[in-house]
Parts: sequence; C-alpha cells; structure tokens
Amino acid sequence: MSIPNLITLGRILLVPIVVWAISSGAMWIAFVLFLAAGVSDAVDGFLAKHYGMTTVLGAYLDPLADKALLVSIYVTLGVNDLLPRWLVILVVSRDVMIVGGVMLSWLVGSPVKMQPLIVSKLNTVAQIVLVCVVLGSLGFHLSLGIATQVLMYLVAATTLLSVAAYLTGWMRHMNAATAKQ
Repeated sequence: MSIPNLITLGRILLVPIVVWAISSGAMWIAFVLFLAAGVSDAVDGFLAKHYGMTTVLGAYLDPLADKALLVSIYVTLGVNDLLPRWLVILVVSRDVMIVGGVMLSWLVGSPVKMQPLIVSKLNTVAQIVLVCVVLGSLGFHLSLGIATQVLMYLVAATTLLSVAAYLTGWMRHMNAATAKQ
C-alpha cells in the first residue's frame, strides 16, 4: 500500500462526508472538502509519477475515487434540487454506459482498452468547475446564476460529445473483433 494509494483511499472516504454536507445544507463544508479532494488527487498523482510510486492498484483506484466523488455529488445535488435532474441523469448515464461497454466487451472476450479522450477530459473539467461554482455559490451566498447556466450547458454538450466519441470507438472495436472471428 503506497502513500498515493492511501491518499486516494482517503478521497474515497470523503465521499459520504461530502454527500452528508450537501444533504445537510452545509455547502461551504462540501465546497472545502471538494477542493481538498482535488488537491489530494493532484498530490497523489504527483507522488506516484515523480517518485516511482505507481501501482496497478492505484491505476484502478484513482479513477474510481474520482468517479465516486463526482457521481455522488451530482446525484446528491440532483436529489436536493440544486442541479437539474436531466443533467444528473445525463452525467451518470454517460459513466454507466462507459463502464457497461467495457464490461460487455470483456465478457464477450474482446476487452477494449480505454484511453481517456480529449473531449472526455474537457467534460471532466467542466463537471468539476460546475460543482465548484454550485457549491461555492451556495456555500458563500454568491449570485453566479448565469455562470451556472452556461456551465450546465457546457457539461451537457461535452457529455453528449464524449458519449458519441466513446460509443463510436467502442463500436469500431467490437466490429473489428467480430470480423476477426
């Protein structure tokens, strides 16, 4: 168990606390914890890469921690009517689709190697910025309505583009695998 993996586990343990903070209306606490999670993500990545602490476990654990935190926050914000449910459904469905495609390709004996796409990275950044703006505006009583609206549509657009890109890549992979049989 390396130091970066322990930091990542700490980030996973933050998930229920952030969910509690949002559900309790303690948005400034949720905001601070979300920022702390972001800093911990940068620190564990830096330590792993620059000090030779990368592990196979960390390669799976780090993105799992990121997704657990983001999906949990989006669902909690949606359930509490702080983000529109259509956006929450779109964001969560994208992640379910990606995981489902990977699992299905593995089950049929043609595992797809997942590489993060640029549009997917942009989508993640947009999702993170939206969460920061929503939690920050609620936690510190700021009026960021137009910024929130613009970010919501940016998240929706990049989510749809990401779905299209992953689905296209997955279909090409599965068609190529079928042609080899």
